[in-house]
Order: sequence, then C-alpha cells, then structure tokens
Amino acid sequence: MSNIRNFCIISHIDHGKSTLADRFLEITKTVSEKNMQEQFLDSMELERERGITIKMRPVRMLYEMEGEEHALNMIDTPGHMDFSYEVSRSLAAVEGAVLLVDATKGIQAQTVANLELAKQRGESFKIIPVINKIDLDSAQVEKTEEEMMQTLGAKKEEIIKISGKEGTNVEEVLRAVIKRVPSPSTKKELPPRALVFDSEYNPYKGIVAHIRLMEGELLTKDKIYLFASQTNGEVKELGFFSPEWVPCKKLSAGEIGYLATGIKEVGVVKSGDTISKKGEKTEPLKGYKEPMPVVFNSFYPRDPQNYSMFRDALYEIKLMDPALVFEPEFKEAFGRGFRCGFLGSLHSEIISERLRREYGIDFIISAPSVVFKIKKSNNEECEIKSASDWPEESAISVKREPWVRLEIITPESTLGNVMEVLEDAKGNYVDTRYLSQSRVLIVYDAPLRKIITGFHDNLKSATKGFASAGYKMQGFYEQDLVKLEIMVAHQVDEAFSVIVSRDEAYQEGKEVVSKLKEVIPQQQFPVALQAKVGGKIIARETVKASRKDVTGDLYGGDVTRKRKLLEKQKKGKKRLEKEGKVNIPQEAYFKVFKK
Repeated sequence: MSNIRNFCIISHIDHGKSTLADRFLEITKTVSEKNMQEQFLDSMELERERGITIKMRPVRMLYEMEGEEHALNMIDTPGHMDFSYEVSRSLAAVEGAVLLVDATKGIQAQTVANLELAKQRGESFKIIPVINKIDLDSAQVEKTEEEMMQTLGAKKEEIIKISGKEGTNVEEVLRAVIKRVPSPSTKKELPPRALVFDSEYNPYKGIVAHIRLMEGELLTKDKIYLFASQTNGEVKELGFFSPEWVPCKKLSAGEIGYLATGIKEVGVVKSGDTISKKGEKTEPLKGYKEPMPVVFNSFYPRDPQNYSMFRDALYEIKLMDPALVFEPEFKEAFGRGFRCGFLGSLHSEIISERLRREYGIDFIISAPSVVFKIKKSNNEECEIKSASDWPEESAISVKREPWVRLEIITPESTLGNVMEVLEDAKGNYVDTRYLSQSRVLIVYDAPLRKIITGFHDNLKSATKGFASAGYKMQGFYEQDLVKLEIMVAHQVDEAFSVIVSRDEAYQEGKEVVSKLKEVIPQQQFPVALQAKVGGKIIARETVKASRKDVTGDLYGGDVTRKRKLLEKQKKGKKRLEKEGKVNIPQEAYFKVFKK
C-alpha cells in the first residue's frame, strides 16, 4: 500500500494534459509503442477532433524508482468549466494533483478555478505545480513562474518545467508524484466503502462504476448496496484500468478500479455515490451532490417518427453521462420533443453533436435558457424551466434568477474592451487583481442567462483571443423579470417566448420581430409581428402581403371595373388578416433561436 499513489492532472483547457498523459504512458510502458497514438486516453472521436478532454479517464501505471515498483493511479480530467463537476469528482478520489500551466499563455481562468477545487481537499492534499510547453519560441517561462508563485503560492524550487511534446523533464513529474503525494491510508479492517467517481455503460456488463475504495476490501460475487439510489446489487466483475479493463479478484482500500454491477437501469449507479457491502452497518461517504443542470434546451426530431429513437438515444447517453437530465415536452409548432438540462453551453453542444453523429438523428434545438425560481402570491415556490410555464404577472410575488461569479484573465492592454463586454452582461463589478505587470484578473457577478448566449464569443473578439473566462454559481437573486411573448398574425407563439429583464424587453423584442420579418415568407395578407409584455405591445414589424395583379387580364373598358376588382382584393386581404393562420417554417425558428 505504501507504493500506491493516486493523482490527477488538472489545468485550463488546451494546456497539454492529454499530451503529458501520453508521455507518462510511454515512460511507464503501460501502452506499447505499436499501440501508442496521440491523445491516447481521449477515446471519443469528438475529443480528438476538438483537441479537448470531455470525459475523465483513469489508468494504472507501474513505475520503478530507487529499486521499488510503484503503482500510479492517474486520472486525466477535462479542462473546460462545463466539466468542472468531473474534476471535483476526480479530486475526491485521489491524494494529489499535477497542476499544469501553459508557458505561452500563463495562468488562465480555469487554472484558478481548479486550484480552488483542489484546495478544498485540505492541507494533506498535495499540488505539484508544472510549467508545460517550454520548448516553444513563444514560451514565457520566467513570467509564468512568477505568476504561479504569486497566484498559487508555489515555491520556486517546487515548480517543474517540462515539455510534454518533447518529453523534457516529464520523468521528474512522475518522481515528484512519488515523493510528494502521500500514499493512501490503509483501513482494510473496516467494512468496505467505495466512492463512485464515474460510470460507463457496457452492453454485456451493465453499468460499470469507476470506484476508489476508501476502506475495506471488495471481492467478486460480493453483494453490494448503493446508498443514493438505495439499491442492492452484486459485484459481477472487479478490475483496474491499464488503460483497458484488466479483471482481478479483489480491490483493497486505497486502490482505484472498476466494478461491473450488471445493472442496466438509468439513474441507479450515480457518480458521487457510496457503494458498501450489503448488510454492513456503515454510513455513506461525505460530499455526495447531484449534478445540477444550469442550461436548458428543447430538442425536437425533424421527423416525428424518430421520437422513440431520440428517447432511446438520450437514455443511452445518460447511462454514460449522469449530468444530462431530460423530460418529455410538447409544442404545437414542433410536436413531441424533450426538454434537456446541461452543465453549460459546451456540454449542450457536445450532447447535440453526439446525437447527430452516433445516432444519426436530425433535430431542431431551441435557444438555451436557465432555470428561474418564483414565489407565487399564495406563497407557493416553484422552478420555471421554460417560458411557457411562467404564470400571469399578477400571480407572482417574487422572481429570482441564477447569477454566476465570473473570473476573467486578460492582458492589461485589453482591459477597457473587457469592461465594455461586461457592461453588456448587466452585472456588478467585484474586484481587479494583477497577476503580473501585464496580466489582470477581473472578478464580476452577472446573470447566467447573459453568459450562456454569445458572451464568450464577444470576449474573444474584444481581446483577439487572449482572454479566458470561468464561472461558478453564486445563487439565485431577486430580479425584475418579465415574460416576453411574440405574436404572429395576432396569435401568441409560445416557441418564441423568453424570460428577460424588464429594462431589456424592448430591445430583445425589437430584435426578434426584426429577425422574423426576414425569415417568414410573404402571405396573401399582411402579417403583423408583435412583441408583447403583459397586455402591452412594445415592438412591431409587418411582413407585407404578396400582391397578385388582378387587373392584368383586363383590356380597355371602364376604369371602374379595375376599381371593383382591386376593392374586392382589398376586402379579401382584410378578411384573411383577421382569420388567416401563418405556417411558420421550422428553419425560421432555428434562425431566430440562433444568437
């Protein structure tokens, strides 16, 4: 047990975690040269294509130092803020972390966020600061070193400078893990308790839990109990990651491995849950939290006959990604679909792409929205996930929406541009801190709904790609919110309804009706497009009627014949305007939804 080390790699996105993991696999000969490929632990096609880690991956490596063989259990974690939930779960399963910083970019927003997560583990949790990409001409090693000492509180002699691509000093990182990260505490004599830090679905083995055994021992065929879902099960297979599954008969306290449950039901094996032996009097491990979706989108299959296939696809993805939540929904414009909850905009984008690629389903997706909390006049409190569920204004006494704390790191030269972008977010300035002479950390509180649509693109444009941003949930704050409704030909179309701040309603309404004017085809009658708050119209556009030349067949004769025909046409259009219904093409919805 004294020769086991459990650690993970954490960093901002694209700072070289997966490349460093590749070098570790090569040095320890965990993967043969013949089978080795770049981003080895990133097994999903989307991960390789985008160059990012989406799903954490554990692996056991054997490494000899000073005549002793050590078992190193490493978890390669995602870097994007949407997947910080995965980072927090991996931190709970290990005793130390390699904190990686790109020498060409310095400390970024998610570096700070991940460091805060790591510090929550307490003083016994060891953080190894590493500067990567020192081989590049644009590397600013000394400047990055200064930032790490100032921001992370690292000592100069503790910082290891490496090139993950070239392999320079990478072995020093492995040695530092063995020297600095403590071995897991041994509590084999206690009843078994295992932390589930991830899970995946296997058609033959059911849901396979990735576990860290905190106490005791588990054997194949043991009867088990899952605390969160209050379910009994059996250990169908035990093993460790190398990085493929390697079965074994027993896992002991301190070890990381997998447990095949044979369970094939969604939601039974939950990440963060505790597994114990059936019949043992034990308590669940502390810190279990359900992943909380913060961004919601509605999905509607273009072909209604694909509804069942779409539902099955969502169930399959949820088996591998417990953070995804969904429920059936019906809209007259689209038919049957699903309201899905995600951890952020990138999470939504990844799931959308997987549905298209892996299942071949074509669908329409609504604009992202957030969950609101309201208190009704009768003191009943409820959550609103869709604008169509928003009650009448008179029935609401308190309205709250989620706010986040933004941490933006940017060069000092673009500070003014960043403040302009933040001004559009309609939030509150908190603080400014200098990481170095030329780099600034800005702390800002803002409504989440302003961050999930276009904020990051605007920030990148304003800083030419040099700024990075991360956020964490602050809570629900009381705001003056209203339901903005869009009327097409005097009929409210709920698909376009959104919840906005009262002072933004006019601008938002004006934008939507202007877009609709461009995408709705001409009808035989003028189509009124109106934005409405309560009973008040706040913005209007009109799609002009298509006009048939009813006098084209006439020749000569009395001019009154022409007037009669034109008058008849005019009356017909007025009647149609009152009674006619506009069939809005699905593409029009998609163009309006797209920010």
